[in-house]
Amino acid sequence: MASASGTANNAVRKGSFKYLKTSVSHSLYRNGKVLTRRDRKGNDAAWEGVDLEERNMPVHDARQLEESDRPRLNSNGLEVVESPLRNPNLNFLSQDEVIRAYYSDCAEIVQEVSGAAFVAAFDHNVRSAAGKNSKSRIKGGQHVQGPAHVVHGDYTLTSAPQRLRDLTRPPGPNDMLSMILTDGRGLIDEVRADRALAGGRFAIINLWRNIAHEPVVTHPLAVCDAQSVRPEDLVVFEIHYEDRIGENYFAKHSDGHKWHFYSGLIRDEILLIKQWDSDGLLARSDGLKGDATGTREPCTFSFHSALLTPLLRQMHPTAGVSKSVAWRSTIEPLP
Repeated sequence: MASASGTANNAVRKGSFKYLKTSVSHSLYRNGKVLTRRDRKGNDAAWEGVDLEERNMPVHDARQLEESDRPRLNSNGLEVVESPLRNPNLNFLSQDEVIRAYYSDCAEIVQEVSGAAFVAAFDHNVRSAAGKNSKSRIKGGQHVQGPAHVVHGDYTLTSAPQRLRDLTRPPGPNDMLSMILTDGRGLIDEVRADRALAGGRFAIINLWRNIAHEPVVTHPLAVCDAQSVRPEDLVVFEIHYEDRIGENYFAKHSDGHKWHFYSGLIRDEILLIKQWDSDGLLARSDGLKGDATGTREPCTFSFHSALLTPLLRQMHPTAGVSKSVAWRSTIEPLP
């Protein structure tokens, strides 16, 4: 079924991705050139310095690869595992129910897959193209967000360790955990965080689950193999809130980027995406070296993006539009 490279004949498709143009200056640290300003509801009010272009790239359907050739969380930055919902009637559009009844399940899944000694879930998003268009709002929370059609990673050399420090402090009024951490404490104790930041190891993992009853067809999530990303591909994207500045990495195009997706993800599967690992070579070298040049297995992070609809509509013409929800967890330490 598979060729010598582990790829079936119909496992590679073409997908369209939005990259920053090559004329945009590479950056590893904040410089005030590429940014957005976000309102209290989490909506982008304006983008500055974001000059995008669409690029067609090969996309590998990892579901059609031999098991031994499928990407892994630790080395490539993504992995799919089976994990049925404990409560199939969970209301994902109720912020209170999700935080109180589902966060612990997410932490347990990440801990089992990663082997981490400690895991805590701290944030989530619900994404739906239809929900975004209708301006749907999560009960007790923010608006439903649309698919993110820009190649990006959620953290940077600066923002990843800062996020860990932030989790040691009491949550602010806009933080997801403010409804359950009401005693003035943070999610993670300072001793644990200090140990991880002072030569230990921590990671931030996104857990994505399809929350519809139909398989994912439109706007599925594609993930770029971390081993194919170079430091010169990175551009800091600043997110200006009222009280702080967050950071992502946007990507400049490279023909060497290797993209994967899993066709037809269902509710009983989860997609894990590594957003940051302090033990990855890019993180340990302060961006001087990319994960592809390293001899140690852990990668630092994976770019990801929603795929444009026509590619998957051709493959699964009878399935419906689905929603996805992302869970971010911090883990420390790994063996």
